[in-house]
Amino acid sequence: MKKLYFLMTALIVASLVLAACGGGGAAGGDVVKVGQVTDLGGIDDKSFNATAYAGIEKAVAELGVEGKYLESTQQSDYNKNIQQFIDEDTDLIVTVGFLLGVDTAVAAKANPETKFAIVDYAYPDCFGTDFVEGQTCGSATELPNVLGLTFATDQAAFLAGYAAAATTQTGKVATFGGINIPPVTIFMKGFEAGVKYYNAQKGTNVEVLGWSTEANDGSFTGNFESLDDGRSFAESFVQEGADIIMPVAGPVGLGSAAYCQETGSCKIVGVDTDWTVSASEYSDVILTSVMKNMNVAVFDTIKAVVDGTFKGGVYVGTLANGGMGLAEVSGASDELKAELEAIKQGIIDGSIPVQ
Repeated sequence: MKKLYFLMTALIVASLVLAACGGGGAAGGDVVKVGQVTDLGGIDDKSFNATAYAGIEKAVAELGVEGKYLESTQQSDYNKNIQQFIDEDTDLIVTVGFLLGVDTAVAAKANPETKFAIVDYAYPDCFGTDFVEGQTCGSATELPNVLGLTFATDQAAFLAGYAAAATTQTGKVATFGGINIPPVTIFMKGFEAGVKYYNAQKGTNVEVLGWSTEANDGSFTGNFESLDDGRSFAESFVQEGADIIMPVAGPVGLGSAAYCQETGSCKIVGVDTDWTVSASEYSDVILTSVMKNMNVAVFDTIKAVVDGTFKGGVYVGTLANGGMGLAEVSGASDELKAELEAIKQGIIDGSIPVQ
Protein backbone atom coordinates (compact mmCIF):
# COMPACT_ATOMS: atom_id res chain seq x y z
CA MET A 1 0.00 0.00 0.00
CA LYS A 2 2.83 2.34 0.92
CA LYS A 3 4.56 1.59 -2.39
CA LEU A 4 1.35 2.44 -4.27
CA TYR A 5 1.02 5.67 -2.27
CA PHE A 6 4.59 6.76 -3.03
CA LEU A 7 4.18 5.81 -6.68
CA MET A 8 1.01 7.89 -7.01
CA THR A 9 2.67 10.81 -5.23
CA ALA A 10 5.67 10.65 -7.55
CA LEU A 11 3.42 10.61 -10.61
CA ILE A 12 1.48 13.62 -9.38
CA VAL A 13 4.66 15.58 -8.65
CA ALA A 14 6.09 14.68 -12.06
CA SER A 15 2.94 15.81 -13.82
CA LEU A 16 3.00 19.12 -11.95
CA VAL A 17 6.62 19.69 -12.91
CA LEU A 18 5.90 18.93 -16.55
CA ALA A 19 2.92 21.27 -16.52
CA ALA A 20 5.01 24.04 -15.03
CA CYS A 21 7.89 23.58 -17.45
CA GLY A 22 6.12 22.63 -20.64
CA GLY A 23 4.94 24.96 -23.43
CA GLY A 24 7.94 27.26 -23.44
CA GLY A 25 6.04 30.48 -22.83
CA ALA A 26 2.46 29.43 -23.59
CA ALA A 27 0.25 29.07 -20.56
CA GLY A 28 -0.42 25.64 -19.11
CA GLY A 29 1.91 23.78 -21.42
CA ASP A 30 -0.15 24.58 -24.53
CA VAL A 31 1.53 24.68 -27.92
CA VAL A 32 2.82 28.16 -28.76
CA LYS A 33 0.67 29.82 -31.42
CA VAL A 34 2.33 32.20 -33.88
CA GLY A 35 0.54 34.34 -36.44
CA GLN A 36 1.89 36.55 -39.21
CA VAL A 37 0.07 39.55 -40.64
CA THR A 38 1.42 40.30 -44.10
CA ASP A 39 1.91 43.62 -45.78
CA LEU A 40 0.25 44.30 -49.12
CA GLY A 41 2.66 42.19 -51.17
CA GLY A 42 1.03 39.00 -49.92
CA ILE A 43 2.52 35.77 -48.57
CA ASP A 44 3.73 34.61 -52.01
CA ASP A 45 5.68 37.77 -52.85
CA LYS A 46 8.91 35.72 -53.15
CA SER A 47 10.52 38.47 -51.09
CA PHE A 48 9.52 40.36 -47.96
CA ASN A 49 6.50 38.51 -46.53
CA ALA A 50 7.61 35.10 -47.79
CA THR A 51 11.03 35.43 -46.17
CA ALA A 52 9.54 36.33 -42.80
CA TYR A 53 7.09 33.43 -42.98
CA ALA A 54 9.94 31.02 -43.74
CA GLY A 55 11.07 31.70 -40.17
CA ILE A 56 7.65 30.63 -38.88
CA GLU A 57 7.67 27.51 -41.05
CA LYS A 58 11.05 26.55 -39.64
CA ALA A 59 9.75 27.05 -36.11
CA VAL A 60 6.75 24.84 -36.88
CA ALA A 61 9.09 22.09 -38.09
CA GLU A 62 11.78 22.40 -35.43
CA LEU A 63 10.07 23.84 -32.36
CA GLY A 64 6.61 22.33 -32.67
CA VAL A 65 4.73 25.63 -32.67
CA GLU A 66 1.51 26.29 -34.53
CA GLY A 67 1.87 28.83 -37.34
CA LYS A 68 -0.51 30.59 -39.69
CA TYR A 69 -0.77 33.83 -41.63
CA LEU A 70 -3.42 36.37 -42.59
CA GLU A 71 -2.94 38.36 -45.77
CA SER A 72 -3.57 42.09 -46.01
CA THR A 73 -4.89 43.35 -49.33
CA GLN A 74 -5.43 46.92 -48.13
CA GLN A 75 -4.18 48.93 -45.19
CA SER A 76 -7.53 48.68 -43.41
CA ASP A 77 -6.86 44.94 -43.11
CA TYR A 78 -3.93 45.46 -40.74
CA ASN A 79 -5.96 46.13 -37.61
CA LYS A 80 -8.60 43.54 -38.54
CA ASN A 81 -6.02 40.79 -39.02
CA ILE A 82 -4.14 41.66 -35.83
CA GLN A 83 -7.41 41.60 -33.89
CA GLN A 84 -8.32 38.20 -35.33
CA PHE A 85 -5.08 36.75 -33.99
CA ILE A 86 -5.71 38.36 -30.61
CA ASP A 87 -9.19 36.84 -30.53
CA GLU A 88 -7.61 33.45 -31.27
CA ASP A 89 -5.31 33.80 -28.22
CA THR A 90 -2.18 33.85 -30.40
CA ASP A 91 0.98 33.92 -28.28
CA LEU A 92 3.17 35.82 -30.76
CA ILE A 93 1.90 38.05 -33.56
CA VAL A 94 4.46 38.93 -36.24
CA THR A 95 3.54 41.98 -38.30
CA VAL A 96 5.54 42.49 -41.46
CA GLY A 97 6.38 45.97 -42.61
CA PHE A 98 6.81 49.60 -41.69
CA LEU A 99 3.22 50.41 -42.64
CA LEU A 100 1.92 48.20 -39.81
CA GLY A 101 3.74 50.24 -37.16
CA VAL A 102 0.79 52.22 -35.82
CA ASP A 103 -1.71 49.34 -35.75
CA THR A 104 0.85 47.10 -34.06
CA ALA A 105 1.55 49.68 -31.36
CA VAL A 106 -2.15 50.30 -30.67
CA ALA A 107 -2.83 46.56 -30.37
CA ALA A 108 0.23 45.96 -28.20
CA LYS A 109 -0.74 48.68 -25.75
CA ALA A 110 -4.30 47.36 -25.52
CA ASN A 111 -3.13 43.75 -25.10
CA PRO A 112 0.00 43.78 -22.92
CA GLU A 113 -0.21 40.01 -22.37
CA THR A 114 0.22 39.31 -26.10
CA LYS A 115 3.72 39.29 -27.56
CA PHE A 116 4.46 41.07 -30.84
CA ALA A 117 7.35 41.29 -33.28
CA ILE A 118 7.34 43.75 -36.16
CA VAL A 119 9.67 43.70 -39.14
CA ASP A 120 11.21 47.05 -40.11
CA TYR A 121 9.97 49.09 -37.18
CA ALA A 122 11.25 50.05 -33.75
CA TYR A 123 9.55 51.91 -30.91
CA PRO A 124 9.33 54.70 -29.98
CA ASP A 125 8.89 55.94 -33.54
CA CYS A 126 12.34 57.00 -34.76
CA PHE A 127 11.66 57.12 -38.47
CA GLY A 128 12.04 60.84 -39.00
CA THR A 129 14.27 62.74 -41.39
CA ASP A 130 17.38 61.70 -39.44
CA PHE A 131 16.51 57.99 -39.50
CA VAL A 132 19.41 55.54 -39.55
CA GLU A 133 18.39 51.92 -40.23
CA GLY A 134 18.80 49.80 -37.14
CA GLN A 135 19.21 52.61 -34.64
CA THR A 136 17.86 52.00 -31.14
CA CYS A 137 15.02 54.43 -30.54
CA GLY A 138 14.90 54.97 -26.83
CA SER A 139 13.74 52.67 -24.04
CA ALA A 140 11.81 49.47 -24.66
CA THR A 141 9.76 50.13 -21.52
CA GLU A 142 7.04 51.91 -23.52
CA LEU A 143 6.14 48.68 -25.35
CA PRO A 144 7.77 45.84 -23.40
CA ASN A 145 5.74 43.23 -25.30
CA VAL A 146 7.02 44.31 -28.74
CA LEU A 147 10.32 43.39 -30.39
CA GLY A 148 11.27 45.55 -33.36
CA LEU A 149 13.15 43.57 -36.01
CA THR A 150 15.31 46.07 -37.86
CA PHE A 151 18.13 45.60 -40.33
CA ALA A 152 21.21 47.57 -41.37
CA THR A 153 20.12 47.14 -44.98
CA ASP A 154 22.44 49.83 -46.22
CA GLN A 155 25.45 47.66 -45.36
CA ALA A 156 24.63 44.88 -47.83
CA ALA A 157 23.17 47.34 -50.36
CA PHE A 158 26.53 49.15 -50.30
CA LEU A 159 28.20 45.93 -51.40
CA ALA A 160 25.57 45.48 -54.12
CA GLY A 161 26.18 49.01 -55.40
CA TYR A 162 29.91 48.37 -55.56
CA ALA A 163 29.32 45.11 -57.44
CA ALA A 164 26.93 46.80 -59.85
CA ALA A 165 29.39 49.60 -60.55
CA ALA A 166 32.11 47.04 -61.19
CA THR A 167 29.88 45.10 -63.59
CA THR A 168 28.00 47.71 -65.63
CA GLN A 169 28.88 47.98 -69.31
CA THR A 170 27.07 51.27 -69.88
CA GLY A 171 28.35 53.25 -66.90
CA LYS A 172 24.78 53.67 -65.60
CA VAL A 173 22.91 51.66 -62.95
CA ALA A 174 19.48 52.29 -61.44
CA THR A 175 17.26 51.69 -58.45
CA PHE A 176 13.64 52.42 -57.62
CA GLY A 177 11.30 51.80 -54.71
CA GLY A 178 7.73 50.80 -54.07
CA ILE A 179 6.79 53.47 -51.52
CA ASN A 180 8.94 56.29 -50.17
CA ILE A 181 9.41 54.96 -46.63
CA PRO A 182 12.67 54.47 -44.69
CA PRO A 183 12.93 50.67 -44.98
CA VAL A 184 12.81 51.13 -48.77
CA THR A 185 15.03 54.17 -49.18
CA ILE A 186 17.73 52.70 -46.94
CA PHE A 187 18.41 50.13 -49.69
CA MET A 188 18.67 52.91 -52.25
CA LYS A 189 20.96 55.03 -50.09
CA GLY A 190 23.32 52.14 -49.49
CA PHE A 191 23.30 51.19 -53.17
CA GLU A 192 24.21 54.72 -54.25
CA ALA A 193 26.92 54.93 -51.58
CA GLY A 194 28.47 51.71 -52.83
CA VAL A 195 28.57 53.04 -56.40
CA LYS A 196 30.19 56.26 -55.21
CA TYR A 197 32.77 54.30 -53.24
CA TYR A 198 33.63 52.32 -56.37
CA ASN A 199 34.03 55.56 -58.31
CA ALA A 200 36.30 56.98 -55.63
CA GLN A 201 38.44 53.85 -55.55
CA LYS A 202 38.66 53.32 -59.31
CA GLY A 203 38.53 56.85 -60.69
CA THR A 204 35.35 56.07 -62.63
CA ASN A 205 32.08 57.96 -62.97
CA VAL A 206 29.33 55.33 -62.84
CA GLU A 207 25.98 57.11 -62.59
CA VAL A 208 23.02 56.09 -60.40
CA LEU A 209 19.54 56.68 -61.81
CA GLY A 210 16.41 56.63 -59.66
CA TRP A 211 17.80 57.88 -56.36
CA SER A 212 19.78 60.82 -54.95
CA THR A 213 20.71 60.86 -51.28
CA GLU A 214 21.68 64.50 -51.61
CA ALA A 215 18.17 65.39 -52.77
CA ASN A 216 16.64 62.68 -50.55
CA ASP A 217 14.34 61.74 -53.40
CA GLY A 218 14.01 59.21 -56.17
CA SER A 219 11.70 57.04 -58.27
CA PHE A 220 8.79 55.15 -56.67
CA THR A 221 5.96 53.10 -58.13
CA GLY A 222 3.61 53.90 -55.25
CA ASN A 223 2.83 50.23 -54.63
CA PHE A 224 4.31 46.80 -53.93
CA GLU A 225 2.06 44.77 -56.22
CA SER A 226 2.08 45.86 -59.86
CA LEU A 227 4.26 43.74 -62.14
CA ASP A 228 3.35 46.12 -64.97
CA ASP A 229 4.93 48.99 -63.04
CA GLY A 230 8.06 46.90 -62.61
CA ARG A 231 8.27 46.36 -66.35
CA SER A 232 7.66 50.00 -67.24
CA PHE A 233 10.19 51.32 -64.73
CA ALA A 234 12.84 48.89 -65.97
CA GLU A 235 12.13 49.84 -69.58
CA SER A 236 12.42 53.54 -68.75
CA PHE A 237 15.75 53.10 -66.98
CA VAL A 238 17.13 51.00 -69.84
CA GLN A 239 16.11 53.72 -72.27
CA GLU A 240 18.12 56.15 -70.12
CA GLY A 241 21.13 53.87 -70.45
CA ALA A 242 21.07 51.71 -67.29
CA ASP A 243 21.96 48.03 -67.62
CA ILE A 244 21.70 47.01 -63.92
CA ILE A 245 18.57 47.75 -61.84
CA MET A 246 17.77 47.22 -58.16
CA PRO A 247 13.97 47.28 -57.56
CA VAL A 248 13.06 47.70 -53.87
CA ALA A 249 9.39 46.98 -54.29
CA GLY A 250 8.57 43.36 -53.51
CA PRO A 251 6.71 41.59 -56.35
CA VAL A 252 6.94 44.74 -58.49
CA GLY A 253 10.59 43.85 -59.03
CA LEU A 254 9.59 40.57 -60.64
CA GLY A 255 8.11 42.61 -63.46
CA SER A 256 11.48 44.26 -63.92
CA ALA A 257 13.19 40.88 -63.95
CA ALA A 258 10.77 39.64 -66.62
CA TYR A 259 11.55 42.67 -68.77
CA CYS A 260 15.30 42.16 -68.42
CA GLN A 261 14.98 38.49 -69.28
CA GLU A 262 12.78 39.07 -72.33
CA THR A 263 14.91 41.88 -73.75
CA GLY A 264 18.38 40.81 -72.62
CA SER A 265 19.03 44.48 -71.92
CA CYS A 266 19.64 44.49 -68.17
CA LYS A 267 20.52 42.63 -64.99
CA ILE A 268 18.66 42.73 -61.68
CA VAL A 269 19.82 43.12 -58.08
CA GLY A 270 17.28 41.27 -55.94
CA VAL A 271 16.28 42.37 -52.46
CA ASP A 272 15.21 40.76 -49.16
CA THR A 273 16.16 37.20 -50.21
CA ASP A 274 18.38 35.44 -52.73
CA TRP A 275 16.34 35.79 -55.92
CA THR A 276 18.20 32.95 -57.63
CA VAL A 277 16.36 30.77 -55.10
CA SER A 278 13.06 32.60 -54.49
CA ALA A 279 12.61 33.64 -58.14
CA SER A 280 14.76 31.01 -59.81
CA GLU A 281 12.99 31.42 -63.14
CA TYR A 282 14.92 34.69 -63.50
CA SER A 283 18.31 33.36 -62.37
CA ASP A 284 19.91 34.19 -65.70
CA VAL A 285 19.33 37.93 -65.17
CA ILE A 286 20.08 38.14 -61.44
CA LEU A 287 23.43 39.82 -60.76
CA THR A 288 23.20 39.41 -56.97
CA SER A 289 20.76 39.98 -54.12
CA VAL A 290 20.73 42.06 -50.95
CA MET A 291 19.67 39.47 -48.40
CA LYS A 292 17.71 40.68 -45.43
CA ASN A 293 17.56 37.57 -43.28
CA MET A 294 14.15 38.17 -41.75
CA ASN A 295 13.60 34.43 -41.51
CA VAL A 296 16.49 34.16 -39.04
CA ALA A 297 15.21 37.06 -36.94
CA VAL A 298 11.65 35.70 -36.87
CA PHE A 299 12.77 32.17 -35.98
CA ASP A 300 14.99 33.46 -33.16
CA THR A 301 12.09 35.53 -31.83
CA ILE A 302 9.78 32.50 -31.80
CA LYS A 303 12.47 30.44 -30.06
CA ALA A 304 12.69 33.09 -27.35
CA VAL A 305 8.92 32.82 -26.83
CA VAL A 306 9.16 29.03 -26.63
CA ASP A 307 12.09 29.27 -24.22
CA GLY A 308 10.32 31.86 -22.10
CA THR A 309 13.09 34.43 -22.68
CA PHE A 310 11.22 36.83 -24.98
CA LYS A 311 11.52 40.53 -24.20
CA GLY A 312 10.70 43.68 -26.09
CA GLY A 313 13.25 46.04 -27.55
CA VAL A 314 15.12 46.23 -30.82
CA TYR A 315 16.92 43.57 -32.84
CA VAL A 316 19.38 44.86 -35.44
CA GLY A 317 20.45 42.56 -38.27
CA THR A 318 23.92 43.42 -39.60
CA LEU A 319 26.69 41.96 -41.74
CA ALA A 320 28.50 41.11 -38.51
CA ASN A 321 25.72 39.01 -36.95
CA GLY A 322 24.46 37.47 -40.19
CA GLY A 323 21.23 39.45 -40.24
CA MET A 324 22.31 40.95 -43.56
CA GLY A 325 24.26 39.50 -46.46
CA LEU A 326 25.06 39.69 -50.15
CA ALA A 327 24.32 36.73 -52.39
CA GLU A 328 26.92 35.42 -54.81
CA VAL A 329 27.69 37.92 -57.56
CA SER A 330 27.13 36.30 -60.95
CA GLY A 331 30.25 36.28 -63.09
CA ALA A 332 32.37 38.03 -60.45
CA SER A 333 36.12 37.80 -60.96
CA ASP A 334 38.39 36.66 -58.15
CA GLU A 335 39.55 40.26 -57.88
CA LEU A 336 36.01 41.56 -57.37
CA LYS A 337 35.23 38.83 -54.85
CA ALA A 338 38.33 39.79 -52.85
CA GLU A 339 37.39 43.48 -52.98
CA LEU A 340 33.87 42.78 -51.77
CA GLU A 341 35.16 40.68 -48.87
CA ALA A 342 37.60 43.43 -47.88
CA ILE A 343 34.83 46.03 -48.05
CA LYS A 344 32.56 43.81 -45.97
CA GLN A 345 35.21 43.61 -43.25
CA GLY A 346 35.73 47.36 -43.48
CA ILE A 347 32.02 47.96 -42.96
CA ILE A 348 31.99 45.58 -40.00
CA ASP A 349 34.98 47.21 -38.28
CA GLY A 350 33.74 50.72 -39.07
CA SER A 351 36.63 51.78 -41.30
CA ILE A 352 34.32 52.08 -44.33
CA PRO A 353 31.20 54.21 -43.64
CA VAL A 354 28.10 53.30 -45.62
CA GLN A 355 26.42 56.71 -45.37
